[in-house]
Amino acid sequence: MESGFKVTAENAVQKALQMGAGMAESYLSNGKELVIEVRNGEVETMKLAGDRGLGIRVFNEGRTGFAFTTDLGDTAVDEMVTQAMANARSAEPDPRRTLPQPSPSYPQMDLYDPSIKAATVEHKIEMARNMEKEARSFDQRVSVIESSTYQDGEAEVILVNSHGISLQYSGAYCGMYIALVAGSGEDSQTGFALDYTLLFKDLDPVRLGKEAAHRAVRMLGAKPGRTQQATVVLDPYIATGFLGVVAPALSAEAVQKGRSLFAGKVGQQVASELFNVVDDGTLANGIASAPFDGEGVPTSKTVLIQKGVLQCFLHNTYTAAKDGVQSTGNGVRGSFKGTPEVGTTNFFLQPGSVSQEQIISEVNSGLYITEVMGLHTANPISGDFSFGASGLWIENGKLSHPVRGLAVAGNIMDVIKNVDAVGSDLQFFGGKGAPTLRISRMSISG
Repeated sequence: MESGFKVTAENAVQKALQMGAGMAESYLSNGKELVIEVRNGEVETMKLAGDRGLGIRVFNEGRTGFAFTTDLGDTAVDEMVTQAMANARSAEPDPRRTLPQPSPSYPQMDLYDPSIKAATVEHKIEMARNMEKEARSFDQRVSVIESSTYQDGEAEVILVNSHGISLQYSGAYCGMYIALVAGSGEDSQTGFALDYTLLFKDLDPVRLGKEAAHRAVRMLGAKPGRTQQATVVLDPYIATGFLGVVAPALSAEAVQKGRSLFAGKVGQQVASELFNVVDDGTLANGIASAPFDGEGVPTSKTVLIQKGVLQCFLHNTYTAAKDGVQSTGNGVRGSFKGTPEVGTTNFFLQPGSVSQEQIISEVNSGLYITEVMGLHTANPISGDFSFGASGLWIENGKLSHPVRGLAVAGNIMDVIKNVDAVGSDLQFFGGKGAPTLRISRMSISG
């Protein structure tokens, strides 16, 4: 960490106080990202980009102002503070806009794997090549590799406020992604695989290449299905997508604005007893783990739904002040260019104890969904959804044949109440994760 950065952040806070701010907070981040895309064994794109800047929030008599700069020189920082003070003067006063006090302790965690930086660019290129090669060699029907990508990044974060918070941490991540097409005659199907982790040694390009090819090849020859009510099994990626629909409704901000289907239901049974949802900013090797959130509040493990009963909501400092509770450490910040919003960290459905194979073996007739279209169109307030789906039909406990062109409709609350099996195969896709899920009954249209 360049020592001058912390001094810059501290000076910005002092400058704001000198200009009359009652409270001030500066957030400085310095990051860089490497992206390597390979196609047909050749490097198609290699990009190394940096992003560095400082954002400041000032508070004066309940009025809040924000500004940011990418120029960390003294003059630019002074101009940023001046702009934030001007923005505060035109804001509506809200006494619950405040800053947190320093915490007695913060989680200790190792977020920086030096082997990510130590690995040569040539080695990272070779990993992307190997992923592509494994996908092609898996089956001759794999016809097009749309993208075989290696990515990594590192970031340093400094947060200082006028209550005495002065924090910093460094973190790094790495990941791989492959998207491809398999074809047979007139039929073509897509497949993908991805993995993002904090540990370089955990990346497995061979596994990812084979997984993407398998996802595409198994869907070749898919036929339309018929309209019916049936048991549905969601693969971990699709289950994670469903969880992503639930996530915004578990934010206290959504509840306070009347935009949550969970409003007024704390302490009530809202899901199956097998349904346990956790947000954990301290999770070991979690891609969204950090010792503190975007306001300097220690991150924590928050159990949101336990055995189907709604326990609480996610809070930042502002929503916590409105509800008279403590922040859960979920003041999430996309970058120095924005203010902290309530958001998830490592958000996941806790795994059960049964394997995916066992879950499928218990289904007489049903649908194993591997791909959906339009899940993002689900109504976050009512919970209603209707989306396109494809996957594999289950007959007598075995995956039988691929099906496509289906529409699945219902309400998210009914889905989570009708979960009758949760797999042991928890898989993360970025900051969200889920295992295989089985829903006892859903409406499928052919």
